[in-house]
Amino acid sequence: MDRMNELALGFYGIMMSKGLQFLGALAIVVIGYFAAKTLSAIMSKALKKSGLNKILIAFFANVLYYALMTFVIVAALEKIGIPTTSFIAVLATAGLAIGLALKDSLQNFASGVLLIMFRPFKAGDFVEGGGVSGIVEEVQIFNTVLKSPDNKRLIVPNSKMTGDNIVNYSANPTRRIDMVIGCGYGDDLKLARDTIMELIVQDERILKEPEPAVMVMDLGDSSVNFAVRPWVNTADYWAVQCDLKEKIKCAFDEKDLNIPYPQRDVHIIERKAG
Repeated sequence: MDRMNELALGFYGIMMSKGLQFLGALAIVVIGYFAAKTLSAIMSKALKKSGLNKILIAFFANVLYYALMTFVIVAALEKIGIPTTSFIAVLATAGLAIGLALKDSLQNFASGVLLIMFRPFKAGDFVEGGGVSGIVEEVQIFNTVLKSPDNKRLIVPNSKMTGDNIVNYSANPTRRIDMVIGCGYGDDLKLARDTIMELIVQDERILKEPEPAVMVMDLGDSSVNFAVRPWVNTADYWAVQCDLKEKIKCAFDEKDLNIPYPQRDVHIIERKAG
């Protein structure tokens, strides 16, 4: 009977010891998680005060968080008695297989580093890349997050961004509006050109330098086409383009200048029977 009591007490002691170890490991994970979140938030605030770009801030905060969580997990494994040296050795042995399995994720991580280093865009830029277009919100460890013009959240793998052409519409302070405006062959070309140029001069958002251009670009099938090339600040691009098109249409109507529809002459040849 005494022997049974000793075994029971020994088993109870082992269970209590293991239970305390598991509770300690759980405490390490919970405290470590909140500590990692807090430290990454503190780092973000400090970097914001330094004036660093929003994309860089988010990227570095994510890297710090995942690095701290790695140490937390290793410490928790040590607490429950799992030798981390053996664990690391196993991971090293399986590294090749893991690398092959996660090659896309590793490629996205490396691409994220390249985007951070070379900075083809910054937060708030309107870009086209990876098959989508939108305003850049942040570059995460594996993905680039964009917001579409109709307010959809676009998540693009970093490797697609670096592996495709990137068009940054916000990189330069000014942009040129390229429009083609047609008038009829029977219209007064000088009047049409002067009308367009007058509207350009009246719009204060259109820059004086570089000088805007209105010139005959093409003698089309149904119209004489003018190339209209005013320069504006990047922020005014869409507003000026839409306003100018509307004003040109209204001015042409007032001055009896035509914007012809595409048309085709069809000649019917009648053949008599017999």
